[in-house]
Amino acid sequence: MKKLATLICFSYFLFSARAQDTFSIVAVDTVTGEVGSAGASCVDLVNFPQFQTDFLGELLPGLGAINTQSFYDITNQQNARARMLAGDTPQQIINWLVANDVNGTPGTRQYGIAAMVNGKPQTAAYTGADCFDYKAHITGRHYAIQGKILSGQHVLDSMEARFLRAEGDLACKLMAALQGANTVGADTRCAPYGTSSLFAFVKVTSPTDTFNKPSFRVSVRARIAVPFEPIDSLQKIFNATKLCPGVTLSTVEAAAPELSVYPNPTKGKLHIKWPAAARQPLNVRVYSLAGQLVTRYEHVMNETVDMHDLKPGMYMIELECGGKLYRQRVVKTNK
Repeated sequence: MKKLATLICFSYFLFSARAQDTFSIVAVDTVTGEVGSAGASCVDLVNFPQFQTDFLGELLPGLGAINTQSFYDITNQQNARARMLAGDTPQQIINWLVANDVNGTPGTRQYGIAAMVNGKPQTAAYTGADCFDYKAHITGRHYAIQGKILSGQHVLDSMEARFLRAEGDLACKLMAALQGANTVGADTRCAPYGTSSLFAFVKVTSPTDTFNKPSFRVSVRARIAVPFEPIDSLQKIFNATKLCPGVTLSTVEAAAPELSVYPNPTKGKLHIKWPAAARQPLNVRVYSLAGQLVTRYEHVMNETVDMHDLKPGMYMIELECGGKLYRQRVVKTNK
């Protein structure tokens, strides 16, 4: 037992020493009350299975989001949570964390906090003087973006621009922010691997969610030995669950000439005929225009989609076959 405890402590020390190269964002939605976090880092989490991929972001339903990074220490994160639950504002939380750092080394830490305080958004961020360059943070009315060991200020600026420009709900905006940092070496330690990072995540919690059980969470982790771009992989996982307005990917085509989706409008039954599906399995997903996945059919050939139980309105049908995506709008009429 003593050897096991020593091994755990050593692993935690090694992780803390390496978990300092990160870019992330926290934000609140002033309309829905959702709070969210997204981030990525060049740390090979495969070597640290005790840490979930989204460990650096903590969401408190109905209150706010806290990102704790740079020489990550779980006690500082827990203290930040306690201060938010006690009613402190984002800036008060950061002031307390700096004054009461668990190891007395606040200069090595970086924080981003966004919260709803008396019905209004407040944000704050902190970048310690001893964080590795390039380091900086940006705060807006309802978001905070932070990073270190970056290739430059352009990484944070691009994240902010993508976040503010993105259409859709909070999850869509957070995913767009990560795409803003989707460049080789955004986290400079990953430049030799040809990627921006080694793990990435997006998660959002609604006011009615239970703590640590967000209603939306997607993540991906890579490892140094088998490098791939985590943000691209995360986008594919994200798209399989949610469709954001205005999303454009190089693999998406508006329609295929041989594709037939009928009748459109439909009262209930929607028939899909696609000759290509006779050769390869076809995945079918139906999204609301708000981007919520309402039904799906996996690994089928030609398919009949039952839309009887859906409310009248416009929907997006997404078809995946042969490595390409095709999307078409469909109108559901009254029964």
